Amino acid sequence: MRLQTALAAIWLAGGVQPPAAAATLTIGQAVESALRNYPSIHVSQEQMNAAAAGIRLAQTAYLPRVDGLAQMNRATRNTFYGLLLPQGIIPGVDGIRANNLGSVWDSGVGLLVTWQPFDFGLRRANVAAATAARAQAQAAITRTRYDVSVATADAFLTLLAAQQTAQAARAAVESWQVLLRSIHALVSAQLRPGADESRVEAELALAQTQLAQAEQAIEVARSNVATFVGLDPAQVNPDPGKLADRLPPDKPAPALDTRAHPIALEQNAAIAQEQSRLQSLQRTYYPQFVLQGLAAARGTGLEVDGARLGGLNGLAPTTQNYGLGLTVTFPVMDRFAIREQEAVQAASIRAGQAQYQVIAANLQGQFNSASATLAGARRVAANTPVEVSAARTAFEQATARYKSGLAPVDDVAQAQRLLVQAQIDDALARLNVWRALLELETARGDIQPFLAEAGQ
Repeated sequence: MRLQTALAAIWLAGGVQPPAAAATLTIGQAVESALRNYPSIHVSQEQMNAAAAGIRLAQTAYLPRVDGLAQMNRATRNTFYGLLLPQGIIPGVDGIRANNLGSVWDSGVGLLVTWQPFDFGLRRANVAAATAARAQAQAAITRTRYDVSVATADAFLTLLAAQQTAQAARAAVESWQVLLRSIHALVSAQLRPGADESRVEAELALAQTQLAQAEQAIEVARSNVATFVGLDPAQVNPDPGKLADRLPPDKPAPALDTRAHPIALEQNAAIAQEQSRLQSLQRTYYPQFVLQGLAAARGTGLEVDGARLGGLNGLAPTTQNYGLGLTVTFPVMDRFAIREQEAVQAASIRAGQAQYQVIAANLQGQFNSASATLAGARRVAANTPVEVSAARTAFEQATARYKSGLAPVDDVAQAQRLLVQAQIDDALARLNVWRALLELETARGDIQPFLAEAGQ
């Protein structure tokens, strides 16, 4: 206690904060923390925000387009009769037929309002496509949260399994050390050969190696959990709760509904998005009616007869015009390209529907496999206590026979190894039942029942 107090005083006097204590996490807390902190959740959320903005962008197509222009320049006004193919370099000139370098001021302002009174459902189809994209992004968020939850829970169970294995390995090391001390006393009293002591020393070294490997597995598993929950590995301290010493209730699992699985929902949302794109594409081969209104004014420093006005004449617009009209355009030759685009889109839809069938079949197979695994894990968990009890009895009998000189040390070593393996099997058997239950709920697409059962 005095040493701890002195160390704390040193920490505080030096202005250094002591290292953070390890966070005790249940499996439910680990999953909840991962859903808050894991980066892929934030990526999917921002994709959802982008899709929502896409809907608002598509809705702006219902608004009229308003373009304004103001311009002034000083240039020559020489015109020439002839043809120029459409281009954007050489400007058209309103002026007189001449060829001189005299220049005048020109100015102009204008406002053009463009609006489509009807579009045969094209804008509505585009909004529906954007809405389908948002639904697909929302399904992607649900799928990502599902993946992160499953991966975190699995990593947590892996860490617990590594700790249980290390605990059994540590107990084996201690047991071998006790046995070594006992045999050393017998060898020192010349009641047993020195080879027996060497054999036990070898078994102890092997057990220590296995313990080191188990502790290494713990640190690796701890790092995996820390990756999901957003903590430093040294701060992760799993709380096994009832996972290590109790089994989940043996009750019938709910029936599998593949349509409600996050993977299936995401695939259906992707199919719906492709269908909405096809509907939007089908609305493009229609006439486009555009209602336009124009108000403009021009000013120039050039007279009709070619005379130039001096000073600032032309800098301000002096002649106005307005107009109102309806423009109809129809992309006649686009039909061939649109037809092929529709064929491509229809093929994408059929491919998505086929992929959904593959997903449904895989989910059903995963569910059936998990059900069989859970049933087998329960049978193993019911048998491992018998295995431990029998192995412990065999070890005690072998030890007693060895001390009485009725059995070689090999019998003791073999019995000890069987006991260690039985203890590891028993420690992992319960966790394997929980892991099989997690696989079953994973196949169903919702691990919340598993987390609720583990947290009770």
